[in-house]
Amino acid sequence: MKLNSVDISKTASASSIVFDALRKAIIEGDVKEGEPLRQDEIARLFNTSRIPVREAISRLEEQGLVKTQRYKGAVVSGLSQTEAEEIFDFRALIEPEVIRRAVPLMSQETLERARESWTAFSTSSEPMRWGELNRDFHATLYRASGLQYHLDIIDNAMDRVDRYLRAQLVMSNGLQRANEEHIAIWEACVNGNAAQAADLTRQHITGARESLMQNINGLR
Repeated sequence: MKLNSVDISKTASASSIVFDALRKAIIEGDVKEGEPLRQDEIARLFNTSRIPVREAISRLEEQGLVKTQRYKGAVVSGLSQTEAEEIFDFRALIEPEVIRRAVPLMSQETLERARESWTAFSTSSEPMRWGELNRDFHATLYRASGLQYHLDIIDNAMDRVDRYLRAQLVMSNGLQRANEEHIAIWEACVNGNAAQAADLTRQHITGARESLMQNINGLR
């Protein structure tokens, strides 16, 4: 199992550290769909007992990243086409509203940080960073809304699809299109046009949905 081991034997928040490490490995594709999460092995990697590992796996299961299978135990969840479509349909409903609410509250610092994110995204030659930079761009703009409950739900939705989106960008050569759409969204925010930012965000999500649906079977 590809995980960065950490000695957390004396750490009070052991389960949170294991959770964060497993979540990152799943999202980035280091732990593959269907791969079992063996508690003894993970406990050894982190020099801890099975209790915080079990707690971390339970949290991952609540978020849909892990499921329990008979005879196998906890394994990394896959994503069916129906589930992917539902997640993107949900995102297309909630994210435009969040950015619409955020635009009037965006500071110059927010816009500059978002610009840095899309610039890094557009120039990166490392596919493993694309998902992180894409999320940084959107999250920076959305955060200005102050709608923390919405942001948490969006973050969880992105956890489910992130590894597929990154692979889809590679297979479809979609980096240029995504970057052009990021710039258009950012410019609408700079101009204070909340309605346009919302419309562009919706188009951005539905476009990614269509591209992913065309490639999803080849991403497994």
